[in-house]
Amino acid sequence: MSTAITRAEFAALVRDGIGIEVAEGGLDRDFDLLPGWDSVQLLSLLVLLERRVDRPLSLPDLLDARSLESIYELVTR
Repeated sequence: MSTAITRAEFAALVRDGIGIEVAEGGLDRDFDLLPGWDSVQLLSLLVLLERRVDRPLSLPDLLDARSLESIYELVTR
């Protein structure tokens, strides 16, 4: 599997992996506006993303993120 991830793949991973309904165009919504979002969802997403991109990601950086778009940018940098 390729380690690169597109926005569409990222949105699908969020929907299918942690059950948060989000469209590719809605990644920039603040976490406070995402129904069901909490710290457990963040940790679950971290694990799923690390598996998907096949490299460790920084938990402190993800904790500082305010949106899924911010997390996507961290994953793709």
